[in-house]
Amino acid sequence: MNNEEQNVLPINIEDEMKTSYLDYAMSVIVSRALPDVRDGLKPVHRRILYSMNDLGNTPDKPHKKSARIVGEVLGKYHPHGDSAVYNAMVRLAQDFSTRYTLVDGHGNFGSIDGDGAAHMRYTEARMSKIALEMLRDLGKDTVDFRPNFDETLNEPVVLPSRFPNLLVNGSSGIAVGMATSIPPHNLAEVIDGAIMMIDDPDVQIDELMRCVKGPDFPTGAIIMGKDGIRSAYRTGRGRVVVRAKADFEQNSKGRTSIIVTEIPYQVNKARLIEKIAELVREKVIEGISDLRDESDRNGMRIVIEIKRDANPNVVLNNLYKHTQLQDTFSIIMIAIVNGEPKLLSLKQMLRHYLDHQKEVIVRRTQYDLNKAEERAHVLEGLRIALDNIDAVISLIRGSRTVNEAKEGLINNFGLSEKQAQAILDMRLQRLTGLERDKIEEEYEALIIEINRLKEILANDRLIYQIIKDELIEIKESYKDDRRTEIRPSAEEIDIEDMIQEENVAITLTHFGYIKRMPEDTYKAQKRGGKGITGLTTREEDFVEHLFVTSTHDNLLFFTNQGRVYSIKAYEIPEAKRQAKGTAIINLLQLNSGENISAIIPIKDFDPDDYLVLVTQNGTIKKTKLDQFENMRKSGLIAISLKDDDELISVKRTSGNDEIMIVTSSGMSIRFSEKDVRDMGRTAMGVKAITLNEGDKIVGMGTVEDGKDLLVISEFGYGKRTSLEEYRVQSRGGKGIKTYHVKEKTGNIVNAKVVEDDDEVMIISLSGVIIRLKVSDIPRMGRTTQGVTLMRFGKDDKVVSVATVVAEDEE
Repeated sequence: MNNEEQNVLPINIEDEMKTSYLDYAMSVIVSRALPDVRDGLKPVHRRILYSMNDLGNTPDKPHKKSARIVGEVLGKYHPHGDSAVYNAMVRLAQDFSTRYTLVDGHGNFGSIDGDGAAHMRYTEARMSKIALEMLRDLGKDTVDFRPNFDETLNEPVVLPSRFPNLLVNGSSGIAVGMATSIPPHNLAEVIDGAIMMIDDPDVQIDELMRCVKGPDFPTGAIIMGKDGIRSAYRTGRGRVVVRAKADFEQNSKGRTSIIVTEIPYQVNKARLIEKIAELVREKVIEGISDLRDESDRNGMRIVIEIKRDANPNVVLNNLYKHTQLQDTFSIIMIAIVNGEPKLLSLKQMLRHYLDHQKEVIVRRTQYDLNKAEERAHVLEGLRIALDNIDAVISLIRGSRTVNEAKEGLINNFGLSEKQAQAILDMRLQRLTGLERDKIEEEYEALIIEINRLKEILANDRLIYQIIKDELIEIKESYKDDRRTEIRPSAEEIDIEDMIQEENVAITLTHFGYIKRMPEDTYKAQKRGGKGITGLTTREEDFVEHLFVTSTHDNLLFFTNQGRVYSIKAYEIPEAKRQAKGTAIINLLQLNSGENISAIIPIKDFDPDDYLVLVTQNGTIKKTKLDQFENMRKSGLIAISLKDDDELISVKRTSGNDEIMIVTSSGMSIRFSEKDVRDMGRTAMGVKAITLNEGDKIVGMGTVEDGKDLLVISEFGYGKRTSLEEYRVQSRGGKGIKTYHVKEKTGNIVNAKVVEDDDEVMIISLSGVIIRLKVSDIPRMGRTTQGVTLMRFGKDDKVVSVATVVAEDEE
């Protein structure tokens, strides 16, 4: 080859590789893998929607075969593989992949278990209603068009996208040297954020987060903490921990199950269940007896049965640790801005979207203005013709050709070519008086419209008001509730500041269902009444604890096994009077066979106060209150017990009180608290009373001047006796008689130290509650049996008693 005719250029291979790879990388970045910041779509998704629009494949028309749609996209706009196009369309139709589906699929479009969609020849599709908002005003020159791959057709560079699709539906893609991962959001929240930016362009991201609270995944689940969200919205990068929604459920045999109803976004449910089973087989996770998938068309339900001796909370925490029941979603908010990939904050994304909408509105308004002016121009010509109708008709009749008539109209009446043509095209019926009036009305309306459109184009404030109004219209049409719950982590927020302090009644049933209700749920009734139903319990369940406290108080839960747990009163879910409540194991990490025996509300941990604990077998212990202040979620030892003993009562004392103890057989003892020395939290305690065989302690109280001892038996009898009738004895004695137990009264169920202004709630086995004023209960001697306080149906009896302390009138 001669140098003079050389056709080969000598190029350094290193330079060629750099140039070629960079061209390839930019092609992938801009034309394949990353979404446009304006409409939130990659080219393939944009071409799918545009092709469906071309086909008239709208929500009001029948579905079309997916293969037809894919063929349209491939043949006209997207010269890539058919499976790539079909898979992209399938994803737009999956309600577990796309927050607001843009394609309405008919047939098998895959499942959250990872099942693929049926072949495109079997499925059908059409656009969803909200997809029309992506294309609205497309025909009004609102966006630029460019030639397709063979330059035989034009396709839109971007869609008008009348809602912020990039944030609403999110996007993910891996390009060359970069990737994007934008989570989906709630439509109403994002639109509220955009409106906030319209009202205040200088709004800060923290203020925007009052509207856009965080990602809202199609599969729901729970985001733990806001730090990752805040980081992503400020910098474009962040990591959020997403946790499955799981609750505890107990069956009729008392077995506990973990019920999973929502899983993290993009987690394959079938693989998740396989992973759990594998970890159980390998003994990485212990305590699971059975695992099954009970999901159906009504929703997801994964059932994980727990062994009797296992702690459900420990099992669930292990599942969060070792499986995708807890997953991390990495947020990288990269999108194409003016042909270049940019890392964007939340505010930048909304700003670029609003700039796009401003351009859409300006171009649409200009298009409408041009059309209106063209029509007004034609009507002006018709008005001239109607004003000179005889001369016009004469001119047209005297012309030999159409062109001659047109030239005559233009020259004689000063008309444009368009006006002259419109006059020649005018039908004779337009000469009637009514038609002339219509032309005048239309012209006047057009002049008003033209002035309005010109005013919009001259005023940015009006343009943004239109954007705002149309966003609100879309929000009202398509808004739905947030699916993903956002729970602040413990170190991020003190939720107590957000809870109103008020008195509430709290009940806990025998089978461990707890609930919080307004204190005035129960109105005081007359002695001997039938009571009202306090809650709907499952068969054989009944209320064991009922007390009144403040929402801000700490609640110390003491169990029969001598352990103590602590939560705030407001953390107990509120429920209606007849609701069952929430299983206590959802709130406390109780061990197998562990039941609540006493609950103490604590406003402050005064170091001068004590807690006095009494066991069923007659042991008493006194410990300083501040030893219970710093609690672990797994609980602490409150008292060491012998194997056959249980903790039954706990009271807060000053250190100088006198203790009153009552047994089921009607015995009682009063002694000074100073007889019990202060002990450590894990100590066992000393003897409180010497019990007869078969007897047990049922109640303990502190003695106060002017107060009475109220005792209530299992068959609804009760009385109160002045505490002055009980002499102070030494701790550990047999005590004295306080109640005359008979077969018709039954044994004593509970004993309380009360005063006249107090009220008492008595709870029966069937869940019936009666609220009495203590002043309505007669005061009687120590050895009497009392009067009927509550009447029962067959096989019913008293199981629990609680006092309500009266407040001042103010």
